Amino acid sequence: MNKPQVTIYDTTLRDGTQGTGISFSVLDKIRVAERLDAFGVHYIEGGWPGSNPKDAEFFQQAAKRIWKHAKIAAFGSTRRGNLAVEEDAQVRALLDSQAPVITLVGKSSLLHVREILNVTPEENRAMIRETVAYLKAQGREVILDAEHFFDGYKEDREHALGALTAAVEGGVDLVALCDTNGGTMPDEVEAITRDVICNVGVPVGIHSHNDCGLGVANALAAVRAGAVQVQGTLNGYGERVGNCNLTTVMPNLQLKMGIPVVPDLTRLRELSLFIDELSNCQRDIRAPYVGSTAFAHKGGIHVNAVQKLARSYEHIEPELVGNTQHILVSELSGQSNILLKAASLGIELKKGSPQVMEILQEIKRHEALGYEYEAADGSLDLLIRKALRLHEPLFELLEYHCTFRRSGSGSLNTCEATVKICIRGERVYTVDEGDGPVNALDAALRKALRPYYPQIDEIALEDYKVRILDGKEGTAARTRVLIAFTDGQNDWETVGVSGNIIEASWLALVDALEYKLISLK
Repeated sequence: MNKPQVTIYDTTLRDGTQGTGISFSVLDKIRVAERLDAFGVHYIEGGWPGSNPKDAEFFQQAAKRIWKHAKIAAFGSTRRGNLAVEEDAQVRALLDSQAPVITLVGKSSLLHVREILNVTPEENRAMIRETVAYLKAQGREVILDAEHFFDGYKEDREHALGALTAAVEGGVDLVALCDTNGGTMPDEVEAITRDVICNVGVPVGIHSHNDCGLGVANALAAVRAGAVQVQGTLNGYGERVGNCNLTTVMPNLQLKMGIPVVPDLTRLRELSLFIDELSNCQRDIRAPYVGSTAFAHKGGIHVNAVQKLARSYEHIEPELVGNTQHILVSELSGQSNILLKAASLGIELKKGSPQVMEILQEIKRHEALGYEYEAADGSLDLLIRKALRLHEPLFELLEYHCTFRRSGSGSLNTCEATVKICIRGERVYTVDEGDGPVNALDAALRKALRPYYPQIDEIALEDYKVRILDGKEGTAARTRVLIAFTDGQNDWETVGVSGNIIEASWLALVDALEYKLISLK
């Protein structure tokens, strides 16, 4: 790629970690940075080296590595008020980080200058000017994050522009306009950004937050006005409701606005899933571009149209961002849903055939009992195979039992499960323990299957959800259990329904293991 028209500045490792429940170890931060570098992001902000030992250690580790695409940026503040920049320990920590890029937060709102910093506007401009000049003299690339810029501009335009002018006088490389409170509208962002570009002589970037759900929209508005850098986080992590979501803004820039920003967007979903997994965050199935339902089709009329022409209901080809078309099958399904789903399994069916009608009726019968297949592809796969008489069970269940063992204090703290199955003509009996009945049953069943299917150790449980159906029935209500599994490369979900929660869990568990092991045949 040629020199980018718009650069991507990732602050997942600093601004993103301010989000509730988000925390990375030093090793995690290095892994994220390496993935971002390989993806082609231009700047990776590693943290605030003067604020905590973990960030300081990250920069020590980062300095030992060779980065192919990205520049590592350290974040910090301008010097403190009424203190020489050479004497400010926080500024010294920025230099000691060895980061080639320093991003400084500077106040551009008169309210914050007077009420938060408690300095004069003149001193605030001096803090910005002198810190930028000092760091530039040390050979660093310097970016000013003009904090609360849009609010400050609306309060006092001349003061806000004066803060940027001070940075320009210090030799700043780029000024990023921050919508720190996330309350500015896109039309305001575009007009204000355009005014800034007309009045400062350096490149301008945008740093938007998502408090009004406009983080991405505001970033795109700034780019339309001439901004040449977008700052944000993967999956929109960040303080309060989050930051501009780079996972959304990058394909919007590249695919919708014709502005190339990274070499290969086909790894975008993989990157999104990686960051969710590493941060132990639940995936947003409805995330634009990368969510599992971003290209999902359920209604029969929609599916019929997609079967004829995918772009009739898809704004891009899913493969461009590493995603896939997903045909959901439920009680709303038409024949087109079944035909496409069967085709994905390598099974060719004809519209109107008895097999298709039988599958439809079986799905509707099960969903009337409480099953839900649109989120359980593994169980749906098996249902279709069973309806077509193509399914051969891997084993026959003879019986299982679950018992609890009391500790000395009288509490139930260990569950023991016994499983008896017949596999390949042999009766197998196993016993194992777990933290609960599902965990114990899983362990006992795996122990029974492992000698015949050693690949079972590749399967890991990712999520377990229980929903009570017909709650008015009280403890007699049916229970739906949805279990998500992964083998490290592929994810699948299965479902079980029963008046007995353990039975419902067993049904989903057996489906999950059979689905994976059948795929290996």
